[in-house]
Amino acid sequence: MRSTSKIKVTLSVLALLAAFSFPTSLNAQRTAKPPLHGKNWMAITGKPLAATAGAIIFQKGGNAVDAACAMIAATSTMWDTLGWGGETQALIYNPHTKKVIGINALGVAPTGATAEFFKKKNMKHPPEHGPLAAVTPGTPGGILVMLAEFGKLSLADVIAPAIQMAEGYPIEAQAADAIEREKNRIKQWPYSRQVFLTHAGEKREAPEAGEIFRQTDLADTLKKLVESERQALSKGKSRKEAIYAAYDRFYKGDIARELARGTQEQGGLITTEDLARWKVHIEEPVKTNYRGIDVYKLTTWVQSPVMLQALNILENFDLKSMGYNSARYIHTIYQAMNLAFADRDFYYGDPYFPPAEPIKGLLSKDYSRERAKLINPDRNDPTIGPGDPYPFQNETNPFTHLLKGWGKQETQDRSPQNDREFEESFYGGTTSVEAADAEGWVVSVTPSGGWIPAVIAGRTGIGLSQRMQSFVLDEAENPFNVIEPGKRPRATLTPTLAMKDGLPYLAFAVQGGDSQDQNLLQFFLNIVEFGMTVQESTEAPNINSFQMRNSFGAHETRPGRLLLAASVPAWVQKELRRMGYTLVFEERTSGPINAIFFDRKHGTMWGGSSHNGEDYGIAW
Repeated sequence: MRSTSKIKVTLSVLALLAAFSFPTSLNAQRTAKPPLHGKNWMAITGKPLAATAGAIIFQKGGNAVDAACAMIAATSTMWDTLGWGGETQALIYNPHTKKVIGINALGVAPTGATAEFFKKKNMKHPPEHGPLAAVTPGTPGGILVMLAEFGKLSLADVIAPAIQMAEGYPIEAQAADAIEREKNRIKQWPYSRQVFLTHAGEKREAPEAGEIFRQTDLADTLKKLVESERQALSKGKSRKEAIYAAYDRFYKGDIARELARGTQEQGGLITTEDLARWKVHIEEPVKTNYRGIDVYKLTTWVQSPVMLQALNILENFDLKSMGYNSARYIHTIYQAMNLAFADRDFYYGDPYFPPAEPIKGLLSKDYSRERAKLINPDRNDPTIGPGDPYPFQNETNPFTHLLKGWGKQETQDRSPQNDREFEESFYGGTTSVEAADAEGWVVSVTPSGGWIPAVIAGRTGIGLSQRMQSFVLDEAENPFNVIEPGKRPRATLTPTLAMKDGLPYLAFAVQGGDSQDQNLLQFFLNIVEFGMTVQESTEAPNINSFQMRNSFGAHETRPGRLLLAASVPAWVQKELRRMGYTLVFEERTSGPINAIFFDRKHGTMWGGSSHNGEDYGIAW
């Protein structure tokens, strides 16, 4: 009898240890959302209605690019923390060329937007809100170029769901409540007031959840684009030429004129010349290889390469042996991210403007090995700063004089209320779009900008971007990201594609400002190092560092501040505090991440969508 009891006790202890030692997938834990399974196509984005728009396009015979464009259009119409005047970027895998390409549809600073202009207004950074926060609209151009170059269907087909929604759709609580919260700002701008405050003068001036929300001016603008396509086709133009006719109408025609007029009327700077000069860039992305997997990101006009840098640093550690979300693992991830983000904060900017970013050195494996040596295994380093990647591309750093004084912060308001506001701005939302089809097209997008409260530009219905705030005014802060007319601000938007054995392996993206590449890094490691399924990984607890500089508002930082899921065990919390961290908690810290995994063994797709938000997917 004693022998049997011993066996039972031993088995119980082993089971308890396994619960803490192995990732979720090895314990057969159920996920809050079921994984998606698809053979023919998959469409995932930030709102259920927008995912339906993607499904509609697939059912019409469109490919993944068509569906992604429809979802971007739908989420922009729904103000899913973005609008039509925001910015779009994408990574697209083309199965015919077997290559990943990047789409750069980020707007630029308009005429007159100089550092001196904002300094004269006693600003330390361009403003967070209002007409002076606006760069030129990028999302319409991004949709039109992606559709023309890589899609199959007409513009009329692809934006039909967005037009129907602009004519009236049942608004969801998230957007409706955001309007109510921001109504005092919205009242400053006449066209925004007319669109958003459907019950002006009442106690609740915003629409109610479920109410039919109509945007007549936006519907008219979108119909003008379709009209231009139709007219071009009637004149014998090709499908591509007809879509570019719509592009010209938006950026060079009557829509552009009204957009510039309406912006300037409200105190903004955008001119018709700014709109006409702007263009979408089709680019070659950057990549690194992590344990046999090629990970592709956009380059330094967004924060994307920071994840590649972090992977290169972490490749020097045996993460799996540390144990998933152990104190040692969390500490190592946090330190690697801080090293990579310190480089982001100093070296990233618009590659189409001088000086040239040292991207070769930043992504050098040798450079990352040297950075990895700086990690103290026992304590957080709150003073970590940018490194010097120039020797790793056989050049001399022209900014060593700025590095010496970098990181000296002014005294900040550290009240609990200010800390909470800081955190909310740090990982505020946008949306993400993932699409794939049986032909092999794969698209990953993180569109954003023009979120509520947006300044609507005249009678266009277009809500302008607020991305100007991501610039700096002083080269001592970042010599690559100082504002200039025609220049792109270094944005946070960061879709990802991973390839294995020359074929798509993962497509993933997440909303959330400066937390995006932090979440995506951990999502990727959950799968590659700890064997989670794609849905398990989207729901798994993540950590967030606030030690890097906020890309929004006053560009503040909180060294040592660490966001954890409330479920992290007490002994892990205790060890992290001993290491010098200040801990804050949320019930869910997983994103929301959207992702597609390509199951080569079975020839199918797995979709994952985090349970932390309203993101949703449809597959067939």
